[in-house]
Amino acid sequence: MAVPQAHEITQLLRDWSAGDEAALEKLTPLVYRELHRVAKHYMAREKTGHTLQTTALIHEVYLRLVVFKEVSWNDRAHFFAICAQLMRRILTDWARRRRFLKRGSDAHHIALDEALVVARDRGSDLIVLDDALRDLAAIDPRKSQVVELRFYGGLSVEETAQVLKVSSETVMRDWKMAKLWLLREMSGGKHLEA
Repeated sequence: MAVPQAHEITQLLRDWSAGDEAALEKLTPLVYRELHRVAKHYMAREKTGHTLQTTALIHEVYLRLVVFKEVSWNDRAHFFAICAQLMRRILTDWARRRRFLKRGSDAHHIALDEALVVARDRGSDLIVLDDALRDLAAIDPRKSQVVELRFYGGLSVEETAQVLKVSSETVMRDWKMAKLWLLREMSGGKHLEA
């Protein structure tokens, strides 16, 4: 199967936004492989035995996408950015439900670095990270988006730059600053050793 061109996906997204249901049927197989790669990338960071599997995560994303009737898709990058946000919400909601069921389990703090270290209870880690990201978004939305796209979406620096329409250097600068800010927030505001 040939790799679809970005403009082909963009046109199908726009047709779908305009109400063409056949465009969604054509779009699905074209983006499935990339969505699977992104979901697999994120699920690899999850605790072994996670009850939500990669394919189920993708299907949940699709179910939520189908209700987005009013979205005007800009391009392929915009679509994958929305998918990354949906994956974040799905996994965070899953973790919150799981923590609620445990009734009062304390959240473990994690260190955010280029690759996050897998902890015993990733669900609690996701909740702590989600809360910190929400706080960061209130202060600096772009830095929050950089973390969301790189960590949850598995996008490279270049792909993130394309989605946000900034330079790769800006993405790297935002990524470094966001990591430092999140480390401080997730450690309870304690002084961090360099």
